[in-house]
Amino acid sequence: MKHDMQALRNKALRDLTRRQFFNECGVGVGKIALASMLCGGMARTALAEANPMAPSVPHFAAKAKRVIYLFMAGAPSQLDLFDNKPELVKFDGTPVPAEVVKDQRYAFIKPDASLMSSRYAFNKYGESGAELSEMLPHLAKVVDDIAFVKSIHTSQFNHAPAQIFMNTGSPLFGRPSLGAWVTYGLGSESSDLPGFVVLNSGSGTSGGAHTYGCGFMPTIYQGVPFRSKGDPILNVSNPPGVDDRLQGESIGLINKLNHHQLGLAGDPEIATRINAYELAYRMQSSAPELTDLSQESQATLDLYGAKAGEASFANNCLLARRMIERGVRFVNCYHGSWDAHSDVAGNIKSNCGQTDQATAALLTDLKQRGLLEDTLVVWGGEFGRTPMVESSAGLGRSMGRDHHPQAFTMWFAGGGIKGGQTIGATDDLGFHIVDRPVHVHDVQATILRLLGFDHTQLTFPFQGRDFRLTDVYGEIVEELLA
Repeated sequence: MKHDMQALRNKALRDLTRRQFFNECGVGVGKIALASMLCGGMARTALAEANPMAPSVPHFAAKAKRVIYLFMAGAPSQLDLFDNKPELVKFDGTPVPAEVVKDQRYAFIKPDASLMSSRYAFNKYGESGAELSEMLPHLAKVVDDIAFVKSIHTSQFNHAPAQIFMNTGSPLFGRPSLGAWVTYGLGSESSDLPGFVVLNSGSGTSGGAHTYGCGFMPTIYQGVPFRSKGDPILNVSNPPGVDDRLQGESIGLINKLNHHQLGLAGDPEIATRINAYELAYRMQSSAPELTDLSQESQATLDLYGAKAGEASFANNCLLARRMIERGVRFVNCYHGSWDAHSDVAGNIKSNCGQTDQATAALLTDLKQRGLLEDTLVVWGGEFGRTPMVESSAGLGRSMGRDHHPQAFTMWFAGGGIKGGQTIGATDDLGFHIVDRPVHVHDVQATILRLLGFDHTQLTFPFQGRDFRLTDVYGEIVEELLA
C-alpha cells in the first residue's frame, strides 16, 4: 500500500480531472507552469488539501535522492561503443549463420544479411578494465564510477513504442512516465521549479511527449520541457508594457478575487488556480536565473564544452546539474540523433562528438560537488543495433545497422550504484545474451529501489485497479547495488 501521506494526496487530486485542469487553469505563464501548479506549499484555506509535491519518505532508506536520465533516443550502437566483438572483425562481410537468426524479424533488413564489425578500435580503461570504443575518450576517464550492463533486452523493436516502453513500462500511450512515478512517490524539494523537467537536443524523439507524460496521474506529475536557449519556458517573460510592479499587482488582485470566490463556492479547483499563478510568478525569476549559464565559471563551461546562450546537449547536462542543486527531483535529457540505418560509423562519430565530453563532465562535476553519491545517473537508448549490415540502394542506405531489441548496453552511476563493473554478456557476434539477461522492467524496478521504493508497492489506482510502473514484472538487479 502507498504510504498514508500519498493516499491523502491522491484523494485530493482525484476530484480534479485533466480536462478541468486545462479548462480552468488561467492563461499565459499559468498554463506554462501547469505541470507543477501545486508546488507552492500548503494551501491557505481549510478547503485546500495537502500539497502533492511536498517531499515524501519512501518505503526504505534511499541510496538516491534524485535522477538524471540521459536518454539516447534512436538507439546507439552498442557494438560500436561498449560491446567489443573481435569475432565480427574475423567474419566481417560474411552472411550471419542461419541458426543465429532463426525466427528473428527486423524492421528493414533480411535475416541473412552480412555481418559488419565496428570501424572503431576498443581499449581497456581504468582499474576496472572496462572496454570502450575510441570514440569515448572522455567517458574512458570516469569508467571506474560506472556500472555497465551489456545484457539489456526489450520486447519492442520500433522506435516510438520502444521509447515509450523504456520510459513508461508500457508500449501503449497513456501510462505515467518514470519521472511522473518518481515525483508521485517522492514529491519535490523545489518550491520555485517543477519537480520533473525535460531537456531536449538532437533531432527529437519518436515517442514525443508520451515519454515524459503523466498518463492517468494528475497533470502535476507531468514533465515540464525547458529550453536551453532563449526563454527557458515559452512566454515566461512579461510582454511589452508589463513591468514587475504591474505583474505583482495583477497577480495579487487575481489571487484576492480567487480567494473570495473560493470562500463562496468551495471549489478545490480555485485553490489549484491560486497555486498555479503563484508558482508561475515565482518561476518568472527562478527559471531565467536557472538557465543563465553565464553565472558558471569559464572552467566549468570548458569542462562540459558548454556555451552560454547556445542550445546543445552540453548545455543541457550543465543545466541538469544546476536543476538538481535547486531541488528538482527528476531530469530527463533526451538526445535524439542515434538512428543509424546508414553510415553507422559516421553517426557514432557525430553523436559522440556532441555527447561524450558533457556526459563525462556531468559525472566529474557531480562528484566534485558531493552530489554524485545521492544522484543516480542513467544512460541508454530504447534498444540496440544489429551485428549485420543494413544497405538499401532504394532507400539510399549503406553501412548502417538495423534495430536490435535482443541485446544492448546501458550504464549507471552514482546514487547507490556499485561502479567499476560490467554486468552481463552477449555471444561472440553480439547477437544473443549469454549471461545475466536484464529486462526493461528490471531496470525500472532497480531505479525505484535505489530511490527507496518497492516497485510492486508503488501503485496508482485507475479504472478499478492499481497500476505500477513495472506492470506485473521486474526483478531488482542486485549486482548493481553498492
